[in-house]
Amino acid sequence: MTSRIPGADEFTSRPLPRAELLRQISPALPLHQVDDEQAEQVDALTYEVVRHRLWAITQEMGETLRRMSGSHVVTESNDFNFSICDELGEQVQVGTYNVGLIGSMDLAIVWTLRHRSDNPGIAEGDMFLCNDPWIGGGLHQNDAAILAPIFHEGKLFGWTTAIAHQIDLGGPRPGSFSPSAQDVFGEAVPTPPMKVVRGGVLQRDVADAWVRRSRLPHLVGLDLRAKIAANKNAAEQILRLITKYGADTVKVVMHRMMDDAERRLRAKLKTLPDGTWTAVGYQEQSRTGDRGLHAIKVAMTKEADRLVFDFRGTAEQTGIINCPYPGLRAGIVFTMLPLLAGDIPWAAGGLMRCFEIITDEDTITNASFPAAVGKGPFGPAWGSGNLVAEVIARMLDAEPDRRGDVQSICNGTTDLCVVSGVDVRGGGSKGFVSPVFDVMAGGYGAQVYHDGVDTGGRLIIPSARAPDVEMTEYLYPLVALWRREQTDSGGPGRQRGGMSGSVCYVQHPDQKGTMSLIVSGTGKVANQNVGLAGGYPGNSQLDLVVRGISDPQLVQAAAIPADLGELGGDIEVLPCEGESDLGPGDALYLHWQAGGGYGDPLLRPAGNVREDVRQARVSPEAATDVYGVVLGADGDVDAVATGETRAELRRRRASGAGLSEARLAGVGAPDLAGIGAPELAGARRLDDNLAVLESPEGGTVVCLHCGTQIGPLAGGAFMAALARRDAAPTEAGPHIWHDPSEYVDAEIVFRQLFCPGCLTAVNSRVVPVDHPLPADDYRSWA
Repeated sequence: MTSRIPGADEFTSRPLPRAELLRQISPALPLHQVDDEQAEQVDALTYEVVRHRLWAITQEMGETLRRMSGSHVVTESNDFNFSICDELGEQVQVGTYNVGLIGSMDLAIVWTLRHRSDNPGIAEGDMFLCNDPWIGGGLHQNDAAILAPIFHEGKLFGWTTAIAHQIDLGGPRPGSFSPSAQDVFGEAVPTPPMKVVRGGVLQRDVADAWVRRSRLPHLVGLDLRAKIAANKNAAEQILRLITKYGADTVKVVMHRMMDDAERRLRAKLKTLPDGTWTAVGYQEQSRTGDRGLHAIKVAMTKEADRLVFDFRGTAEQTGIINCPYPGLRAGIVFTMLPLLAGDIPWAAGGLMRCFEIITDEDTITNASFPAAVGKGPFGPAWGSGNLVAEVIARMLDAEPDRRGDVQSICNGTTDLCVVSGVDVRGGGSKGFVSPVFDVMAGGYGAQVYHDGVDTGGRLIIPSARAPDVEMTEYLYPLVALWRREQTDSGGPGRQRGGMSGSVCYVQHPDQKGTMSLIVSGTGKVANQNVGLAGGYPGNSQLDLVVRGISDPQLVQAAAIPADLGELGGDIEVLPCEGESDLGPGDALYLHWQAGGGYGDPLLRPAGNVREDVRQARVSPEAATDVYGVVLGADGDVDAVATGETRAELRRRRASGAGLSEARLAGVGAPDLAGIGAPELAGARRLDDNLAVLESPEGGTVVCLHCGTQIGPLAGGAFMAALARRDAAPTEAGPHIWHDPSEYVDAEIVFRQLFCPGCLTAVNSRVVPVDHPLPADDYRSWA
């Protein structure tokens, strides 16, 4: 039973219709508003000039924050964002930094208008500080926002917001992340919006109370002032824009920006098939000591120009792997914007009008207070976003004109590792807390026509950066033995997923003590970076400490170690959720996630595989074992051996799926002519492998490669007719962790579904043995 705190419901926020919100705002707060008729009075040139200026202001806010902040979270990794909003908090323009951080910023403004407009009041020169995940404006307590109202001639014209991850805001563990927390009271304290700037003056008592909670008050204080400065500069520029063009004109442009974004997204949705697409993903280990898997379920229904995301059936809130409703909403937003609105200006207020959320209460994606929510951003919020990305991709794949937008899941989630201790270099003694941000260099998912981008960053943080290794070594008592891309990490497929990388750190030679480690990482068992259309998942996330490594690796090293085997010592596998330490004779190894593949890897052109091997993206062993490509001594493709190997791999699939000996004899390479075959004329493509032949009796799913009629489309019934094989997880590739029992008690398998005719893989993923089949239900082929 979920524990409830009396009065906690007051500190929640949900979207409200504008008319209802207006009724809840104090009449003492005058608002600047315009009516729809004024929109016709703004010419196209003025609209474009003002729109682009608002976009530029959000980018300039980023430069202000970066120049003032002393935190490498901001200066090196761009884990922050901004927005410009209208008087009621609808987001007119958002930055291209961490999109998740602005996915619920409007909810925080809505709550502030409802609960602060009367007492203490919202006045010119005020700013509000908030880090309450139930109210919005951030995904967990370390995401701290400054909300700044803009007044013109005594009326509330709009808002600007600045938000960034804070390196430490208290709680029992450095970095404010506690894998063993039982509830939010075992984490950093959430703070609802409070007035930190009054009449343009920083409130010293509030600022002192804010930084007093942190182990690094100087950095938190700098970030506080940097966000205030970014908002102040933005307000000054917006007021100059108003002086030049008039308040009504600027407001009309703001509203038209949101209306235009909504119109363009709805128009795009109308071109896509109606239906329902489903997906299930998992969070591993809810807290220290847990060995369970906790499911997130989504059914996305697209009808006409609207999307509905239904998360009912998701696991109940537990441990630290929870996010409140604003975090779930942010997970949808940071996926939708790059995938569905990449060609639409990001006036998020308009884009968010196009979808609806249905969810149970008290679940890991809609947690009630006082659930622990420290892992919200890179746990259930990101996990929900991955599932949304998956169902959106399958919807796009079924529309020929949109297949270029299809992308397999990118790097799945972040690999959180916080290193902390006392820096004694040079005779000093200074405490430090350092999340390892090298993991920003994630692999992008494969697309229908392209491989994924290797170590390209984060889909949800378009401007994400991996920090300069030398800057990390300068700021913290760590020495990097290597940071490199990892061969075989990208998900195998007809198009290969982008590679991920690994980093290996040791203590600086001048360090004498032991550093603390806090780790949290999903995707170590049931991959978050899944492939599409039979493509395999990217690598499993892996965190290790190597104890007692050879001395030459610490002092006077003459060469970079080639791999973990050259370090010596004993390997300690770090859990999904837990704590450890790093001593003077130890090495910390993190291998973060790559992108998923697209399409069956046996369909990848042999020449592409050969080039992958030459570029060290794929090992010769994986080329043969996964792609079925055999290279000769000269490095060129052995065409005969490759044909035989691929045929043998298909026979192995058939045998594993329980097909008869007589059936095995007929298994060979598929006909890659695809949808152009005469017997498939008029078929409508579902993805890389499957199409639908319509008939008066209803649609029948057929294989594009061999023409086999598989079964009825309705309700995903054809899925049960596919050949199915459950194998060891390692068959998904060399970088899939070989021993899931290290982390969870559930039986984990590499499950593949094949065309029963040519054994082409149509669905491939590492899942618990009771993972359900997809139940997609296409309803329209207009």
